[in-house]
Amino acid sequence: MSVPAAEETEVRESLATRLAESGRLPDALLRMGIRRMCAQRLKDERKGGTGAVFERQQAWLDGLREDAIAVETQAANRQHYELPPEFFRLCLGKNLKYSSCFWDESTTDLTQAEEKMLRLYCERAELANASRILELGCGWGSLTLWMAERYPKAMITAVSNSRFQKEFIEARCRERAIFNVEIITADVNALQLPEEMFDRVVSIEMFEHMRNYQELLSRVANWLKPGGKLFVHIFCHRELLYLFETEGSDNWMGRHFFTGGLMPAADTLLKFQEKLTIEERWLLSGTHYEKTANAWLENQDANHDQVMGLMRQTYGVADASRWYQRWRMFWMACAELFGYAGGNEWMVAHYRFTR
Repeated sequence: MSVPAAEETEVRESLATRLAESGRLPDALLRMGIRRMCAQRLKDERKGGTGAVFERQQAWLDGLREDAIAVETQAANRQHYELPPEFFRLCLGKNLKYSSCFWDESTTDLTQAEEKMLRLYCERAELANASRILELGCGWGSLTLWMAERYPKAMITAVSNSRFQKEFIEARCRERAIFNVEIITADVNALQLPEEMFDRVVSIEMFEHMRNYQELLSRVANWLKPGGKLFVHIFCHRELLYLFETEGSDNWMGRHFFTGGLMPAADTLLKFQEKLTIEERWLLSGTHYEKTANAWLENQDANHDQVMGLMRQTYGVADASRWYQRWRMFWMACAELFGYAGGNEWMVAHYRFTR
């Protein structure tokens, strides 16, 4: 797959960004620049003091209630989910978990960290007695396959916006003789499912791509059986909700990797409890994501030649080197953001809601 140049961006990048994308600046300097941008983001979002911040946050919440469930869904596919699966096999861990993993003192590698987080999901989502499970945003199937193998009596329906992910997961199911998984390719805005069908709904790092949480949670409530539960894993800021913008030379992340996305605050989902009620919330240090992203970067660098081949295939020969470096910068940006201030500003949150 080749990404047309016209789709990339009409914004002229700053000189510093062009130098960074050229690969001529040392990583230590890039990371220093990223940390400065994190500090500037906090300064901008907190401008005007407590009263002004409160008003802006309320305005964002009001805006979300009036928006579509998701925006720029095709851009998200183009930026992440339509890359060849081989790229993610080279960069992620064995389970292809494209989201924060869990690192404790006994964790020695990325695959262990993946498995620890996957086990944590199953425990916190209380999946043991669920007979029908819906996964919203299944990625490359890390949780889908984990649940299917550990709960063989449960029927799992997983939703992705990418046909490549559907084909990939279905192939892995055939390889492992897994027969209790159904993959649906759909834009969440148009997703139609039977009412009161599922015991559990789980979603891992998809809600950051959503906007209208009120409507989304209302639909989830309709899909759940009475007493059913929703488990959500998101990344977030401890107190600030903001959108990723694409305009302007400073909005590199929103333009190239997170168009249409937002950074929820740790309490954002708690503002939308009209149909679902929170049972428990957990906050995890951002250092879990910092270590995860650094491991992805190490894997990309360790597989340089193979990754470069995929960059040529995906982005074309002329842009391959730049996109190779952009992905390195993306991993570094994630690591520095979530590691900022010891992981106490940006972090990971888990929620369990009940109907």
